[in-house]
Amino acid sequence: MRLTAQLQTTISEARLLCTSPEWGDLLKARLPLRPCHPRALLTLLEGLSLWNGSPLSVVIAAESGSPSWLDSGLFGDELWPGESQLVRYEIGGHVRPKRLRGLGDFRELRTPLRGSR
Repeated sequence: MRLTAQLQTTISEARLLCTSPEWGDLLKARLPLRPCHPRALLTLLEGLSLWNGSPLSVVIAAESGSPSWLDSGLFGDELWPGESQLVRYEIGGHVRPKRLRGLGDFRELRTPLRGSR
């Protein structure tokens, strides 16, 4: 199964949407921008990659007005999210899978981002 993730930061939270072409939506999460550990997000994404048994591609986007990566604390004190052999990041993108209900509105993660590839 090919698993992809989209991560969007807003003014108040980070939204994570994991999908696969075969299963549609697999995981939705609303996370605080300031995790208690600088590697928390990378560790979460690595866990999803291990669950899936293959590297995870993560598309990242920031809503206008959201804190910069450095100010958010989402990626620890790094200017760019730390990658590993299990997690690769891209900017922009779009996935249109089957949908899970609940946990709020994830429409921004489903629409193409301006300037994306």
